[in-house]
Amino acid sequence: MSAGFAMLRFFSRLRRCLCLLAPVMLLLAVWPAPVLAQTAPATNAKVDEFVKLLADPEVRDWLQAQYKTASPPAPENAAPSADGSAVSLFASTLRRHLQSMIAAAPTLPTQAMRASDIIAVEFEERGSFEILGLIAGFILVGLGLDWVAYRMTGSFRHWLNSQSWSSPHGRARALLGRVAYAAIMLLLFTLGSAGLFLSFEWPPLLREVVIAYLIAAVITRGSLMLGRALLIPPSVPLTHAQEFRVLPMSDESAAHWYRWIAINVAWFAVVGATFTLLPTFGFDVDARRLLSLPVGFVQLVLVELAIWLRPAPAQNGTEHFNGPKVWLLSAYFVVLWLLWLIAPLVFRFAVAAFLLPAIIIISHRAVYFLLRAPEPPSTEKPVTPVLLAVIDRGIRVALIVGVVALVAHLSGVDTSMMAASETMAARLLRGGVKALVILLAADFGWCLIKALIARKLTEGTETHVGDVEEGHSQVSAHHARLRTLLPIFQNMLFAVILVIAILMVLSSLGIEIGPLIAGAGVVGVAIGFGAQTLVKDIISGVFFLLDDAFRVGEYIVSGSYKGTVEAFSLRSVKLRHHRGPLFTVPFGELGAVQNLSRDWVIDKFSIKVDYKTDIDQARKLVKKIGQDLAADPEFAADIIEPLKMQGVENFGDYGIELRVKMKTKPGGQFVLRRKALVAIKRAFEENGIEIPYPTVHVREGENPMAAAARLMSVPKDLPREAG
Repeated sequence: MSAGFAMLRFFSRLRRCLCLLAPVMLLLAVWPAPVLAQTAPATNAKVDEFVKLLADPEVRDWLQAQYKTASPPAPENAAPSADGSAVSLFASTLRRHLQSMIAAAPTLPTQAMRASDIIAVEFEERGSFEILGLIAGFILVGLGLDWVAYRMTGSFRHWLNSQSWSSPHGRARALLGRVAYAAIMLLLFTLGSAGLFLSFEWPPLLREVVIAYLIAAVITRGSLMLGRALLIPPSVPLTHAQEFRVLPMSDESAAHWYRWIAINVAWFAVVGATFTLLPTFGFDVDARRLLSLPVGFVQLVLVELAIWLRPAPAQNGTEHFNGPKVWLLSAYFVVLWLLWLIAPLVFRFAVAAFLLPAIIIISHRAVYFLLRAPEPPSTEKPVTPVLLAVIDRGIRVALIVGVVALVAHLSGVDTSMMAASETMAARLLRGGVKALVILLAADFGWCLIKALIARKLTEGTETHVGDVEEGHSQVSAHHARLRTLLPIFQNMLFAVILVIAILMVLSSLGIEIGPLIAGAGVVGVAIGFGAQTLVKDIISGVFFLLDDAFRVGEYIVSGSYKGTVEAFSLRSVKLRHHRGPLFTVPFGELGAVQNLSRDWVIDKFSIKVDYKTDIDQARKLVKKIGQDLAADPEFAADIIEPLKMQGVENFGDYGIELRVKMKTKPGGQFVLRRKALVAIKRAFEENGIEIPYPTVHVREGENPMAAAARLMSVPKDLPREAG
């Protein structure tokens, strides 16, 4: 009975501590007035001696031996056989964890009584409320320093508010300023709370308890300041807050996630501080794992509340976190909670497997949203794709390396031992690390190459000054060639980087790549003999491109195929017919290519006039029409030589055929011909020049029977009258 009452007394004190400390931790954003820190009272020599005895490893070992003698642990299960599967190994480990937790339940009263005695002896003169007041006092000192800094940084906040929300550089400067401001405020809070506390002499146990909860306060304060810098909740007085946020979200969503992230971090920090103190008070591993069951369930409930109480998704589609995703995420956190209880090592890897892709996706969206193209009224240039790729992939590399290092540290992996050991596991770990570095480097290099090629392609599309004055924009021939060659060069580079990365990864894992390369050569020769058509297409395409026979955007004719070149691959070209169909033609089937879009085009066509027409007058009219078209701003850019008449081409059955020509840029001849024919018809009609056309004459006024009789009476040897 005494042990049960001791356990109840210990948990009662612990509950009062947490209940009094939790509101302080959740209200750290408030700016109260500072209070003065109090000096520590004199400690009792006997208490110090008792605490030193408890800190002695031999004494702790003796206490644990006494505890194990009082309640023997559950028997260990036999290790699984060498031929056992991974499932059986996991099941046996799970069974041992559950048995240890069940066996630890009867020992909790004894451990709680011992912890209660330690607390009663150590804190007999102060009491729990005095310790809580000490923690709260140092927290208030830190908040007081923040308040003073807040009053002194009004001009800096005004500079932050004056940054341009419509330009990427303004948004980036504002973000860096907010993060720097949050870091300064967090540093001052840390100095005013934990730093000031450490500047005094305290009893060892009191020092350990207070500094643990002050660190929890610093973590909570850091989450609040970082949330204000990144999410910018409505409580932050900042205009155009939605444009300055790192992610596209509404004010309601920003306030929701800011609040619930702070609540979850505060609970996690307080619980973490408490559990770091439990070994000091004599709680063993199994007891701590059993106590983590309820506090972990509370953390799970807080996370689920944050997910299910979020605001409704925005109508513009920027917040599409709903439907099955929510159910899957909720189930994932439930599984995480179970893994935390029964398989801590698997729990770490499960957290890393979820957090790493999630953070990478969030950071990718944040980079491209924050550095998006300028919006009116900004006149700044957009951020180059190269810089975007460097920032995005740099953050990705840092996140992956950081998460891997953190998981290795939490899993107890000794890097020095791993580098020196020659076991199979150590070799695999070293190979895995090298493979990860190789893949990260290959990914970073590939994204940089893609960004450079994209930048080169976009730089070529520019409007020349002469073209602007003439009201026409064109793509230079150099850029057309780049648009043709760079995509193929990009695909070839991707294949090269992929092959080199795979070979380097295999080599880092201890696989000999020499035989693989030799085997690949033999396979390549065999494929070359078996796929001669494919090889022919690839080689023909290389020579077509080297000869600059055609470029993307040009209209070509090859045999029965014709159309505008849209894209290339290693073995074929895509032609878009002017009526819509898309032809994919292998290079080996092209043969002779007729390019209708290169340099210039001479368009010749014929018109017919009556035999009574004045040829000189017609020549002058055609010349006048050509001059008018050349002076028209709509057509002047396409005309190289104006429309003119070459002379009489032929004498037809019902008129004189005149030959007309003009020299234009490729593609402009069709519109100009239609415009010229309309103008010629109008000018000829105004000047009395007839355009002949075939007619049929019908004679009327004679009886058909009489005409037939007259024709029958004509002698057969005489020619008949044409009628």
